[in-house]
Amino acid sequence: MHTDRDLPASSFSPRLLARAPHRLMFFVGASNVALAMLWWAAWLVAARWPVLQMPQPEVYAGWLHAFVMQYQMLASFIFGFLLTVFPRWMGLREFEPWRYLPVGLGLFGGQLATLLGAPGWNAGIVVGVLMTLAGWLAGVFTLAPLLWRERGVTWHARSCFGALILGLLGLAAWTVFLLGGSPLWAFASIKVGTFGFLLPMYLTVAHRMFPFFTGNVVAHYTPWRPLWLLAAFWALVLAHLALELVHAYAWLWIVDLPLLFLAVVLWYRWWPRGKKPALLTVLFLGLAWLPAAFLLYAAQSIAYLQTGVYALGRAPAHALFVGFFGSVLIAMVTRVTQGHSGRALVMPGAAWFAFTLIQGVTLIRIAAEFGADGMRMQAIAAIGWLIALTPWVIWLGRIYLSPRTDGKPG
Repeated sequence: MHTDRDLPASSFSPRLLARAPHRLMFFVGASNVALAMLWWAAWLVAARWPVLQMPQPEVYAGWLHAFVMQYQMLASFIFGFLLTVFPRWMGLREFEPWRYLPVGLGLFGGQLATLLGAPGWNAGIVVGVLMTLAGWLAGVFTLAPLLWRERGVTWHARSCFGALILGLLGLAAWTVFLLGGSPLWAFASIKVGTFGFLLPMYLTVAHRMFPFFTGNVVAHYTPWRPLWLLAAFWALVLAHLALELVHAYAWLWIVDLPLLFLAVVLWYRWWPRGKKPALLTVLFLGLAWLPAAFLLYAAQSIAYLQTGVYALGRAPAHALFVGFFGSVLIAMVTRVTQGHSGRALVMPGAAWFAFTLIQGVTLIRIAAEFGADGMRMQAIAAIGWLIALTPWVIWLGRIYLSPRTDGKPG
């Protein structure tokens, strides 16, 4: 078996990406963050200030942005996490590189082809979704056998896998749309990506890991993670998805108010009241965006019921995406990266910079729904995202291309 002692401590090597699933998939995800937001920021700037010419992709750019962020960028990090923790949760052997390399190649190649298609190579968008679909299938078929090999029942693994299957269905819906299907397939794909794949996945990982992380570092902390809570979230989130799919926006508050209540209870019960490290604090600061998002969703629905006006626009969605998904992504990936590279579990400067600025980016993007020049504010938010995450992405890349600092394998 190779170990990172095989290489000098100062050496950089792409072959190190194959040493562990999180190395490869987080590197792919970090690269995808930069590429995806670079295109989106350029498109928004060109749309607001026509001095910069940017062609409109064959697929509406806003839909393409949603697809890339959900099924390619965030999915890369999620597969990296699941390919790492599934064997550990179930007490099984870790995966060999040949099992996860196809996942990384499919997701990275898929996004690259998609983003090459956005400025004009329209065939690239179809090539991109087919490569992405291949990567997803490779990941699903790698993870699935573990569910029946384990001796017991790991409910968090089954919950994550259920979210993956719903995500695969959403990806299939996007494929149908690109191959000539109705735009309703694209609409369904985007909604399933949010409420069938990402939100249940994030909630499951938080339910499993947040109390575990806290119990390891905060004295006298009692972990609280009842399975009924996870089941309740699943039921309510799927009900929200069903209402969205049939455009019943006036009735979303019926499930969003209970989701708001559960999110507040979750945050209150999990918040560590003792002395805690910064790397733990940011997890719960990011989690605070979850009740904020459901508050906006509920307010949006009630206002629509009374007036028929979609008053808050995409503000609730971006409180969820940029605020909750983005903040927790930075916190979780930083923690996993520090721990799995032999480094101390501290919040490095690049991560602090990214996390702090992303809070401002979230507020700007929400405010863009109410400003007189919303497109201008959207462009500023996208540029802010790039400014916030670029140093963090570079920091991540250097670690994944370097040996572990403690010389251990992985």
